[in-house]
Amino acid sequence: MTATVPPAPSENPIPDPAGRVELPPGVVLTDARFVNDDLLPVPLARRRWTTYNFTALWVGMAHNIPSWLLASGLVALGMDWKQAVFTIALANVIVLAPMLLTGHAGPKYGIPFPVLARASFGLRGANLPAMIRAGVACAWFGIQTWIGGQGIFVLLGKLFGGWAEASEVGGQPWTLWVCFVLFWALELAIIHRGMEALRRFENWAAPFVIVGALVLRVWVANKAGGFGPLLDQPSQLGWGADFWPVFFPSLMGMIAFWSTLSLNIPDFTRFGAGQRAQVWGQTLGLPTTMTLFALLSVFVTSGSQAVYGAAIWDPVQLAARTDNVFGLLFALVTVLVATISVNIAANVVSPAYDLANLAPRFITFRTGALITGVVGVVIMPWKLTETPELYIFTWLGLVGGLLGTVAGILIADYWIVRRTRLDLTDLYTPGGRYWYTSGWNVHAVVAFAVGGVLAVGGSHSAPGKGPFPQDGLIPFLKPLADYGWAVGLAASLVVYVALTAGRRRV
Repeated sequence: MTATVPPAPSENPIPDPAGRVELPPGVVLTDARFVNDDLLPVPLARRRWTTYNFTALWVGMAHNIPSWLLASGLVALGMDWKQAVFTIALANVIVLAPMLLTGHAGPKYGIPFPVLARASFGLRGANLPAMIRAGVACAWFGIQTWIGGQGIFVLLGKLFGGWAEASEVGGQPWTLWVCFVLFWALELAIIHRGMEALRRFENWAAPFVIVGALVLRVWVANKAGGFGPLLDQPSQLGWGADFWPVFFPSLMGMIAFWSTLSLNIPDFTRFGAGQRAQVWGQTLGLPTTMTLFALLSVFVTSGSQAVYGAAIWDPVQLAARTDNVFGLLFALVTVLVATISVNIAANVVSPAYDLANLAPRFITFRTGALITGVVGVVIMPWKLTETPELYIFTWLGLVGGLLGTVAGILIADYWIVRRTRLDLTDLYTPGGRYWYTSGWNVHAVVAFAVGGVLAVGGSHSAPGKGPFPQDGLIPFLKPLADYGWAVGLAASLVVYVALTAGRRRV
């Protein structure tokens, strides 16, 4: 494959007023092992996402069923609603920092995450973090698609009746499998139209989902006549010695919920009109939305407890309690839009680019998206949500530790070693400054290994509630396991900077 950048009048790339740069004029990139049209820098003329676009992106991604259920998972672990909302709010303020730092390269250079990773890991080595990120995304895609399919199944079953009694296939009603497959196909059909279609979808999906959540709140409030007893329930942990052993791994788990995007956020910011757009858009969109959504989840659930005598944390199950046909249809559309908006943006875009980076000659962005859809179904990741312990401590904790390790290396290389200066041509050229040792930067691999072992080596499970030994995989590292994301990020950053001391260059 040959990718050509048209000649420009000047001989050297000149940043525009927003500090954005392009490939040098007249450069022709011909090595199909590292180049295709989806991996090339976005031309300046196409970098036009505004603050609203980024804010809408985050609103659309944050307003989904798993986000709604985060508070319930923390309450199930013994927190009261105030502790749960505080934990979620703090986690999203913390994860915003690496989100903005790694997102900086997007508007400036127009490159996606796997190409940015080439600067630190090498042209071939970048496939290591890219495949880790892709694997996590495929699992999340399966989880979200299954949850969305269940939502459709419940609401359509309420409309037409008898769905739950259908004959079973693979332990589930065949009608549920039909809903799952149709929802899966709809998601891939949308992403097949490309990133511009995704931007337009998120622009209207975000306000629509907000309206849907508020309608659910008003409906419950009217039936309840006020807040329910859930708001008066004391914490089972208090704020003393019993609280902190639950708080810190929960905080890391909440950070891990969006730690995936802290790596591949350049996949979106590469379309940004400038740094101001991505910084303000993400700041306005991520921590505020997640906190308010957690509050809304608590208030609605509290109202459900007052009305039905039991806390109903699942918004789909709660919406199914209405006998109003219009209300059911509105809830069905809201669930569809909410789940599609987060699943496509958070879990399909990244692996599509990551897989394209693995084999640019054979895999385009659209092909990568299709592979993601298939893998996300085959690995059956929905089992990870069966218990709060497995979901928050095991799944999110393990993912957070590994992704935090990669984030530490990216931040160290881009901000500390290179001071945000990259050579775009060499990011696509074997033998250039990012070729290192046969395409691999040994220093990055060592930093990843050290950070990864420290972050997840002590992973452990409660008795009978997870796959890890109670004493940890590596017993003496068990005390670090509850802080996996922070440990991985800090350790890999320090090791990488130490190994590359004296090599500060473009």
